Amino acid sequence: MTERVVVAMSGGVDSSVAAALLSDAGYDVVGVMMRLWSEPPRGDSPEGSSNRCCSLEAMNDARAVADCLQIPFYIIDVARPFKERVVDFFIEGYAGGITPNPCLACNRRIRFGYLLEYALSLGASYLATGHYVRVRRGSGGVFQLRRGVDSSKDQSYVLSVLGQADLRHSLFPVGEHSKAEVRRIAAERGLPTASRAESQDLCFVSDGDYRRFLAEWASQAVHAGPILDRKDRILGSHKGLPFYTIGQRSGLGIAQAEPLYVLELDLDRNAVVVGTASELGFRALRTAAVNWIAGSPPPGPIQCAVQIRYRARPSPATVIPLPDGSTEVRFDAPLRDITPGQAAVFYSEDECLGGGVIAVGHRFQEGEDGGVD
Repeated sequence: MTERVVVAMSGGVDSSVAAALLSDAGYDVVGVMMRLWSEPPRGDSPEGSSNRCCSLEAMNDARAVADCLQIPFYIIDVARPFKERVVDFFIEGYAGGITPNPCLACNRRIRFGYLLEYALSLGASYLATGHYVRVRRGSGGVFQLRRGVDSSKDQSYVLSVLGQADLRHSLFPVGEHSKAEVRRIAAERGLPTASRAESQDLCFVSDGDYRRFLAEWASQAVHAGPILDRKDRILGSHKGLPFYTIGQRSGLGIAQAEPLYVLELDLDRNAVVVGTASELGFRALRTAAVNWIAGSPPPGPIQCAVQIRYRARPSPATVIPLPDGSTEVRFDAPLRDITPGQAAVFYSEDECLGGGVIAVGHRFQEGEDGGVD
């Protein structure tokens, strides 16, 4: 019996080629596109706005690819769960003084939550996407998430939220190819998305201006306040905590002899705390509860590489699992951009072990007995 696979189609070249490769491999392929939440019409845009991941153009492109491949194509409405689980998560995170990553929430709650359940309800064995990652089955039948062949496009960071049940029912065909190869395959197959531009993050922000979006949707959290140094001296004023992030240098409006960076967002005092580059680094961090892709944490501390942002370079560290499910991460050298709300994702060579949201950074020094505050 031919296995059915639902392909999450976005109208982009990656998901288009994923569908083509699976069709060529003999699967019963069904294309599905999600209609996501978008902002309602604004005064300067009376015709309304659209989510860039499901614009009318993207829908038409995805439908054209499905016609080219001769596979069925459906559009499902997930606007409400997307708003509740991704957009509201984004708004609440910034209002709470952190810098959230909505792609993590989308992959956990929408693609490999809502959409995977939908795929299985259609009798599919798998959900496939155009992510640049690979899945391998290791010893004991444990599924491993590995980086994509094209390291410049690897997306394992935003899929670190997946578990064994997700990987058992997931296929990532383009993870075995480079981006150049994917475009070549699309062109050879005559797919209408072969030359389509890359998609961008924050698909639900219609004009790409997240500050404008937060000013409108999290206005209760946007209040001017002081910019302070570590000695609580007032150096200037800020426009609202949601507009700043750890490590930020530009946009502070402060004239000082030495460049200043955002060190901390103090929610209690509605203050942005700044300092010099020498004050910026952290040697350790604490995560919230970690998703271990293997299903359970290691029995003790492990040496691995830790990536603290989507495009950050992995850094060597010791990861210490804690009894409450969180971890303490101690880096071999200080990092400047440890940001609460982003994820710390753990790697052993090209295998993604899992990750957790960063709760707090800490200036741990070698030889200290205490953990992260």
